[in-house]
Amino acid sequence: MKLEKAYKPAEHEPGIYKLWLDSGAFKADPERQAERYSIAMPPPNATGALHLGHVVGIAVQDILVRYQRMQGKDVLWLPGTDHAAIATNAIMEKRLADEGTNKHEIGRDEFIKRLKQFVEDSRGQIRNQIMAMGASCDWSRERYTLDDSLNRCVNEMFVNMYNDGLIYRGYRIVNWDPNLETTISDDEIERQEEKAKFYTFKYGPFKISTARPETKFGDKYVVMHPDDKRYARYKEGDTFSAEWINGPVKAMVIKDKAVDPKFGTGVMTITPWHDHTDFDIAERHNLDKEQIIDFHGKLLPIAGEFKGMPIAEARPLIIKKLEEKGLLVSIDEDYIHSIALNSRGKGIIEPQIKLQWFVDVNKKVVIWKGRHLSLKEIMQDVIREGDIEIVPERFSKLYFHWIDNLRDWCISRQIWWGHRIPAWYRMVDDKEEIYVGIQPPSDSESQGWHQWEQDPDTLDTWFSSALWTWSTLIDPKLATDYSLSLEQVMAASIDYQTYRPTSLMETGWDILFFWVARMILATTYMTGDVPFKTVYLHGLVRNDEGQKMSKSKPESMIDPLDVIPKYGTDALRLALIKGTSPGNDQRLGTDKIADQRNFCNKLWNIARFIESTIDPKTALAEKIEPKSAADAWILYNLSETSKAIGKDLENYRFSEAYDRLYHFIWDDFADWYIEVSKFETNPAILVLSLETILKLAHPFAPFVTEAIWQQLGWRDKELLISQKWPKLEYKSSTEAKEFEVVKNFAVSLRYFVKELDLNKPLLINSDKKLAGYDNFFKRLARVGEVSSVKTPSDSAINLTYNDFFVWLEADKSKVKTYAVKLKDREDQQSRVVKQLKERLANKNYIKNAPEEIIQQTKLQLNSAIEVLENLKNEQNRFKN
Repeated sequence: MKLEKAYKPAEHEPGIYKLWLDSGAFKADPERQAERYSIAMPPPNATGALHLGHVVGIAVQDILVRYQRMQGKDVLWLPGTDHAAIATNAIMEKRLADEGTNKHEIGRDEFIKRLKQFVEDSRGQIRNQIMAMGASCDWSRERYTLDDSLNRCVNEMFVNMYNDGLIYRGYRIVNWDPNLETTISDDEIERQEEKAKFYTFKYGPFKISTARPETKFGDKYVVMHPDDKRYARYKEGDTFSAEWINGPVKAMVIKDKAVDPKFGTGVMTITPWHDHTDFDIAERHNLDKEQIIDFHGKLLPIAGEFKGMPIAEARPLIIKKLEEKGLLVSIDEDYIHSIALNSRGKGIIEPQIKLQWFVDVNKKVVIWKGRHLSLKEIMQDVIREGDIEIVPERFSKLYFHWIDNLRDWCISRQIWWGHRIPAWYRMVDDKEEIYVGIQPPSDSESQGWHQWEQDPDTLDTWFSSALWTWSTLIDPKLATDYSLSLEQVMAASIDYQTYRPTSLMETGWDILFFWVARMILATTYMTGDVPFKTVYLHGLVRNDEGQKMSKSKPESMIDPLDVIPKYGTDALRLALIKGTSPGNDQRLGTDKIADQRNFCNKLWNIARFIESTIDPKTALAEKIEPKSAADAWILYNLSETSKAIGKDLENYRFSEAYDRLYHFIWDDFADWYIEVSKFETNPAILVLSLETILKLAHPFAPFVTEAIWQQLGWRDKELLISQKWPKLEYKSSTEAKEFEVVKNFAVSLRYFVKELDLNKPLLINSDKKLAGYDNFFKRLARVGEVSSVKTPSDSAINLTYNDFFVWLEADKSKVKTYAVKLKDREDQQSRVVKQLKERLANKNYIKNAPEEIIQQTKLQLNSAIEVLENLKNEQNRFKN
């Protein structure tokens, strides 16, 4: 079948993907005798659409799994979706509000029923989007975090941790979102700076400052640093009377190192119920805690006349009252502080003390490598000891910093969507009894379990997704057989025994703490092994102006489903890979995507040329044998490029691998070897080169490469996706080195012809080493005729910058003009070098400038000196 004139992605991609699916190329085979490679795809939230953060991850993972399959490995890439408790719950609550109702009016069963339908529709949409990206994942093993088998694993972990004393229920301060009426984890907090008023008040003999006067009704403790000399005369436990918002109060002095003497007046009153730092101080000193604001964001009766008011309404009235009482000292109108938002619903967080379920990260009860360690210590140990490698390595430092400051994990949520907490309560003789188990208490245990009520709360989404890499490998049928213990299910699950721990976890750096760390915590505890061997962190994708893409700002977004029909999936994948490095954010605009579409078209056009040039049956039967220096050169470069790309991919250098591929195909092969082939053809090497290029490019651009492979039909019904990675062994040779030298000379010659504005000048070649390259120079060096016998005229230029005896016929006036231009460039560059040297010689600059700026200046100087030397050499490149 002849290749069409132009590659049209939309006409090929759906059929190509179906071809892969029908062939079974994506399926893992645990029965096969082969090295294993496994990735659990980070499950996107089942909320309707993929964003570019997911897309870049899919592109990277697909490159890896296609490459590893071509290495002959048995590859499992397991796809799935996350029920995304808070995000999905918020969407449904908004829908209900738009309908004029709410979840309490329709009831829990109806609420969950509606959510199940919404999620099922969303999962189908997401599945189609993942397929559109060319993801070669094993759809026969697709999982969902609310699957029955995964639910059992979640419940088992909860029960085991509870029995080990690692999960407890208690009153502690949590992050409360009054809008969604639920707690959220510390990691889901988003900080946003805002300008606010900062008030200073009289409080007995002290002055205190706050941005939140509405929390101060119950304040009866003033806290100062024990080493603050300004307040040395006050002792721990001293009491005093103070006039306050609703009348006189008796207050006590507390000394604590948590106070920053440099902030405000160095003295503060504390509100233990509504501030994490204040809560910790109260815990250390065994102080009372009193709630001021209810769970709907309104003031409680302790606020007196302000009872029932929302915070925003009450604040100015409280200030007015304090001012009337002569207690207002000052107002700073330009105070900048950060407020805590729920990253999902964007509700302002109001810290509250609540009875919740927590994971104790400091209790040393887990045996890890023969030692009793806490979960926190294990999370550090696996990275420190090299059980898990983080790429790029610099994120290890951030990881340890986060673990060092890790607090007990609040895992209960006051929403209806998610894994319901496996705990039941009942009152016996006015005393609450708790039953924690995989299933409800049996009749014998409960004397009629209908007396028990299950905890209405659900578990933090991250608690369930923390089990993702191994719970997805449990056999679903075995997992629902409760006559078997989970240990028996694990032992009998073939995938669990075969593909764990997974080879790689590829995800964005922004959820290193949300999710990656949680997976390490949960998996080491439940399985006694790490969840994965390597963590590869990609950066965030920003628009071409550097702004973070956000659904709240549609103008900042690039929708993959808008891009793919116009440019093709391969172009989007390549744009997400090109010029990026691990862990670094990248900018993406449609121009970058369009550039990569050009690369796909280049591949197509190369294939069209070769198809039109050779007889494939004859070419495939011919022996691969170089017949020219160009043949030897391309075979050697093809061999070296194949090895280098493989090495880059093994070391997660995706951008370098693609850059190497791009320049080989575009520069070496298309610009040079193809051009040589137009007058000196070796069909066997053209076929070998094209097939090798398609194999090398396939992990990066799977659709266009498979489309070319199938359209050519040279290998009957074989699929490109099932081919082995090229392992070529062509060494450098005299001929290959000769062609490299000639090519470089042609590049310089072409540059020289352009710079002097010559129109196909006569090239006089009296050098035997260049014999036989006349057509090459005429086609590729922009010269006219080539003569080996003509004597150079007085106007001919001898090209002395190489080892060849060659001349170009040229107009002396053009040579003179060019020489003047070179001298001007040299003078300009000399000034640049001088300025940079003077900057680095300036002692004040070296003393005050940041180290990275100084290093950048040194690099600029080195580069500028190199350019200057090249300009000087350029002036000696010719003489007549």
